[in-house]
Amino acid sequence: MASRQLIVKQTAWLSLIPRLLILSLFMILAALAGMEEPALMGAGAYVVVSFVLRKTLARHHQRGMVHLKREEFASALIQFQQSYDFFSRHGWVDQWRYLVFLSSNRTSYQKMALLNMAYCHNRMGEKEIAKELYHRTVARFPQSALARAAVQMANSEGLGNTPDQT
Repeated sequence: MASRQLIVKQTAWLSLIPRLLILSLFMILAALAGMEEPALMGAGAYVVVSFVLRKTLARHHQRGMVHLKREEFASALIQFQQSYDFFSRHGWVDQWRYLVFLSSNRTSYQKMALLNMAYCHNRMGEKEIAKELYHRTVARFPQSALARAAVQMANSEGLGNTPDQT
């Protein structure tokens, strides 16, 4: 079943350079270790490390997205709050997500958490809380076109069915 939520993923193309360097490093290490097919082994290690880091450090975000896609908004809200709390305490992980998670997603986990929390509140009928969270997101991330668009929509339409921003 296809999800009805809009998923937005912005790519930071410059992050591909350090990611390719890290991939190359994994391949070189596999070659130095004398492994057969070092390119394949290095690429495999790269994928495994990326997967494990996302499943551990970003576990609350991942769980929140699962609940969101199932339209379990109260459960998703709890997970996104925990994600926001974690990345607020460990801002360097979020700031260096290109290297930590080996990901090219340009949107920070803190911003995604705030926008997703607002979306959940909106879908649960808590329009004023959603509106406050959208405004909080703009205050925290003034350069975010997604957050500014959400605030404009909240101000002009009374919130309706705003899209999920991940």
